Amino acid sequence: MASSVKSFVKHTIGYPDRDVPTVTTIQWVKRVSSRSPKEQVLDYLKSLFPIFGWIGRYNLGWLTGDLIAGITVGIVLVPQSMSYAQIATLEPQYGLYSAFVGVFVYCFFATSKDVSIGPVAVMSLTVSQIIKHVNESHPNVWAAPTIATAVSFICGFIVLGIGILRLGWIVEFIPAPAVSGFMTGSAINIIAGQVPGLMGISGFDTRGATYKVIIDSLKGLPRTDLNAAFGLPALVALYGIRILFDKLSKRYPHKARIFFFVSILRNGFVIIVLTIASWLSMRHRVNSKGQYPIKILLTVPSGFRHVGPPTIDRDLISALASELPLATIILLLEHIAISKSFGRVNGYKINPNQELIAIGVANTVGSVFNAYPATGSFSRSALKSKSGVRTPIAGIFTGIVVIVALYGLTPAFFWIPNASLSAIIIHAVADLVTKPPQVYSLWRISPLEFIIWFATVLVTVFSTIEDGIYTAIIASLVLLLVRVAHPRGYFLGKVALSFKGTADAPREIYLPLNSNDGKESIVGDIVVRPPEPGVIVYRYEESVLYPNCSLLNTTLVQYVKEHTKRGKDIGSVSLSDRPWNDPGPRRGHEAEELARDASKPLLKAIVLDFSSM
Repeated sequence: MASSVKSFVKHTIGYPDRDVPTVTTIQWVKRVSSRSPKEQVLDYLKSLFPIFGWIGRYNLGWLTGDLIAGITVGIVLVPQSMSYAQIATLEPQYGLYSAFVGVFVYCFFATSKDVSIGPVAVMSLTVSQIIKHVNESHPNVWAAPTIATAVSFICGFIVLGIGILRLGWIVEFIPAPAVSGFMTGSAINIIAGQVPGLMGISGFDTRGATYKVIIDSLKGLPRTDLNAAFGLPALVALYGIRILFDKLSKRYPHKARIFFFVSILRNGFVIIVLTIASWLSMRHRVNSKGQYPIKILLTVPSGFRHVGPPTIDRDLISALASELPLATIILLLEHIAISKSFGRVNGYKINPNQELIAIGVANTVGSVFNAYPATGSFSRSALKSKSGVRTPIAGIFTGIVVIVALYGLTPAFFWIPNASLSAIIIHAVADLVTKPPQVYSLWRISPLEFIIWFATVLVTVFSTIEDGIYTAIIASLVLLLVRVAHPRGYFLGKVALSFKGTADAPREIYLPLNSNDGKESIVGDIVVRPPEPGVIVYRYEESVLYPNCSLLNTTLVQYVKEHTKRGKDIGSVSLSDRPWNDPGPRRGHEAEELARDASKPLLKAIVLDFSSM
């Protein structure tokens, strides 16, 4: 009875009579991974510390390159980190805290030798916006360093989780033009916000929308004070030294490396000269309130202060919740873009997931030292690469330079003019603005991506950086969906190539047919001829997915109907038997249709070219 029921059920569901070979779950697991789970776990733990894969081969040649690059970056990082702390509305020492922890911790987890972790302009601007947002909603509840440290811990923990779960691929959904547009808009925002400090103009909010800051700065030019005497010369000197040594490098190529290292000292040189000038001219001009005619850094505490776990309470997390997605996106997006760029230029491959783990750990550990969020810096990474860095160990030497400054040079920081730090910020951030040739090439390559770039810049300038990054992400996703649903495709024709002076037979290549009638087309001096009669070659530029397979089918079927002979002789079909959507010719014109159909070739082959995917 049981066998009869079983046979009936198999017959009902169409179960095959003979046994079909199947793969069991155990067989599938063994096929996917031939190694034991223990080996996989050990390999995964080893992958978390890439340094163990090459530290055993460390040699004197690598040490020399790392030492030079590390010290060089450190000399630039010290003034820059204090300057970026100003953007974040924090005291200078917090920039030094972020600088030390970033470069020191990153080297143990890095897969890129060139990237330099630390305070950056865009992240500092984001932190200042977050501090402003929290203080507006919860006035005088948490100090600015407490808020910044909490952001560092939470964002670092989120990015660390993304890296551990191997979800770094989500960054690929945001194209380079969107990132470039956001960086350009943010750079303009930062430069506009630093001009008042450069000129000594006050009396308005420098954290507002960029266009408002520019207008208020222009209105405030008559209120320029003595700070401009330190800010403007600093900016002119920075660009003057850079331009001078760039020209000397081109004129004397054999001394280019010497000129390069002299040029990168310009930040330190300008700071030292203006600090001495500030001390000489201002040390006896303090008023009864302890104020000086110009804004200077004043006392910078030495060493690490208040080392310990960050303040993370439920109310603070609630106040930060709406701002955390933006900070996290900037943290991982900027770093991955920079590390991939330098890996591609210098011939090595980075692991995006491991890089996310590296900056996640750096920011999580940094919160213990009162550091605010740090990520990859393009300018310092470029400097590190040009200085001849060999391994990530260079970060340790950079960290030593920061420690020396933090413990031994802080008394000298007292007289550094704030205007000179504004000049350093403007000089560094200006390089983030996309150059006109790059914008024009983007327009030529992809007008739609240029529109995304332009829209991102406009929104960032006329609204906020938060709206700018969300505009970039949403526009990029919309463009991705449009391209997936309506991908580009071309019907191809052939071109015969022959090489002068050789006896080789002509080689055929296939190019898009520009004509819609399937006939030959002329592109400049090149004649593109259709393939053999009855053969259709179609190039598809996207993967065939559910959203676009119907479009592909419709395009091919329509082209086949228009350019090949019908499979059924329509001469024997009466007009009353033809479908309503293909009624045929008017009465008396049947012969013309038959002649037109007879002149077309029979369909022989449809060739799908997926080589451009």
